[in-house]
Amino acid sequence: MSSELDLPLEPNVDLPVYIGKYKVLRRLGEGATSDVFLAFDEFRKVEVAIKRMRFWATQSRAGQQGDYSFHFYAAEAALAGRLQHPNVVQILDAVPEQDAPYLVMEFVPGVTLKHFCRSDRLLPLDQIVELGFKCAMALSYVFRQGLIHRDVKPANLLAVLDAQGQVTDVKVSDFGSALNLHSDSTQVHRVGSLAYMPPEQIEGGDVDCRADIYALGAVLYHLVAGRPPFDAPSQMALMHQIYHQAPPSLVGLRGGVTAELDAVILKALSKHPEARYADWEAFGRALSELVSKQLVPLARLYEVKDSERFNMLRELEFFADFGDVELWEVVHRGRWRRFPPEHALYKRGQEGNTFHIIAQGAVEVFRDGNKVATLGQGTSVGEMAYLAPNPDLRRHSTDVLVSEICTTISFTPESLGMLSPECQHRFDRGFIQVLVRRLHAAHESMAHPRRIM
Repeated sequence: MSSELDLPLEPNVDLPVYIGKYKVLRRLGEGATSDVFLAFDEFRKVEVAIKRMRFWATQSRAGQQGDYSFHFYAAEAALAGRLQHPNVVQILDAVPEQDAPYLVMEFVPGVTLKHFCRSDRLLPLDQIVELGFKCAMALSYVFRQGLIHRDVKPANLLAVLDAQGQVTDVKVSDFGSALNLHSDSTQVHRVGSLAYMPPEQIEGGDVDCRADIYALGAVLYHLVAGRPPFDAPSQMALMHQIYHQAPPSLVGLRGGVTAELDAVILKALSKHPEARYADWEAFGRALSELVSKQLVPLARLYEVKDSERFNMLRELEFFADFGDVELWEVVHRGRWRRFPPEHALYKRGQEGNTFHIIAQGAVEVFRDGNKVATLGQGTSVGEMAYLAPNPDLRRHSTDVLVSEICTTISFTPESLGMLSPECQHRFDRGFIQVLVRRLHAAHESMAHPRRIM
């Protein structure tokens, strides 16, 4: 969780020294019923964000626990430790103190996407699409856990910034309004932020993932245009627009917007759920194709975007057993490069411990000047030198040359060691499958040389 840097914060008046075991560093912000603090977990040696409810918000009023506030706390508290995704803010702990229960969350240094909704702060179009794709994949993961967020809006999407203040990633936060499809307990309905809510959610009816798809579409519209799809001076007028009016085309609202980008966002904003994307996978695919097919202006023409990387991995046999979380690890930890034809990935006699997995293109393998194999999409090269137990076996016995423009993901023992144990385990299984296939091919070659050649 991060602070919203657009808003001035009050001075640290009555700042607690500790909240539970966490040392409070400063106040990050405040909401209608809670305060948010930056704190330090002295056991794990990391900074965390703590959202603590105010005393009055926990008290019963007119038969309702804290005007629904406690329900929102309980909804998030139930998710502590459950959501493990690189684009979802982790809820680390929930402490139900009687007077002021609080949540401990991952701290994300940066701002919310609300910061970039102003016309003088708009992000490049290809970056907006990339952030939208990452949010779609995160919300797809959330939906598979049985949750519908129901309050997707710019203020609940945290932009991760680098040292230069550039946006590098995004994380979905604030699950207080989430509908848990697997819960038997009473849940609050008619929640969310009106400007980003679809008609069926305003009515308080049943919703599914397409309600969140609409909301993310509204967020993307706001990020592109610098204004939400609907805007009115009163709630009743705004509701009338959401029910009955079509949002203005984005093509005329900002330079560089293509008809294809406009169509993707407006489809997500369809009045009827049946007219929207059927699921998150379809929406994510539509967003990623805008980048891969260059249907939006690209700030860096030859850069391999994260959405393109993720979808490449999904299509490769080597990564068939990897889940979304592990695939995002590979996206972020692997070294992605494009090589021209005739480039030598490896030379005979060269020592190395790097292996490549071919995402696109092909390479040819030569032994003593004779071509012995052509390896294409989804295969790995160099893994024997990587797996070798001693330096003598790490010398490449062949020349490996790029035959078609080639995109590869490469790892060293050090970079592979930075992956989670689960991800490393899946790599080990992938290597075993590669080696088994190659041993089988070698056996067939010796038994039936004419068949193989």
